[in-house]
Amino acid sequence: MPLSTADRSVLEPVVRRLGALRTLSTEARASLELAVLDGLQRAGSGEDLVTESDPVDSVRVLLSGWLGRYKMLEDGRRQIVNFIFPGESCDAHAYLLGEMDHSIMTLTPVVYAEIKRARFESLLAKNPTLSEAFWCETLLNNAIQREWAINLGRRVALERVANLFCEIFERLRPVGMIDRNSCIMPVTQMDLADATGLSVVHLNRTLQELRGAGLIVLRERTLIIPDLDALKNAALYSPSYLRLYRGAEMTR
Repeated sequence: MPLSTADRSVLEPVVRRLGALRTLSTEARASLELAVLDGLQRAGSGEDLVTESDPVDSVRVLLSGWLGRYKMLEDGRRQIVNFIFPGESCDAHAYLLGEMDHSIMTLTPVVYAEIKRARFESLLAKNPTLSEAFWCETLLNNAIQREWAINLGRRVALERVANLFCEIFERLRPVGMIDRNSCIMPVTQMDLADATGLSVVHLNRTLQELRGAGLIVLRERTLIIPDLDALKNAALYSPSYLRLYRGAEMTR
């Protein structure tokens, strides 16, 4: 049965993102689309999709909205260790570990697909390029986590926040979620603070510094970057760790 316009719209991010990693055959794309459509789910903002130590028997693929991977200390302090954007999987291959070592929460209302392990493994076995695309995504996640470790360990506050904005911009690019020099920024200052290891007060002060320097504009849940190269220079940012997105233009 042909896909409706609504179906194609919800599937576009995952098809575009995986397609930027590996060229997918018509058969692989059709099998992926069917698996995603069969597993569609929705969740509101502020919900845990999965918590640390939960058993894992499926793969979740985000189709719209933003998610955050996080760890929580016993005293309630939260560290967001990565964002998950449309088209990215939450936990591809995590089922090999048996249980989650971190939690994933919705930062906005989301639409996602949940694909059971048996179907996911069958999907990859029948479509080698799709298997390669998901493994490339896993390698990308590893590269992103190394970059986040550098961000938290070595960059000063302004560089941390500027770096995060640059990365968000570049990771949204392969799925067409950039409008010239702007992108959606639906998360709170608390979320940004927890992602950069700053207090909310320090984060707010840093945002004001970036605004004052003309490097960013934040308004109505939208991030505008007047000069991406200037922001990259301020952040000491290079997108080379995202180079696996060979089908997308990662530099400007």
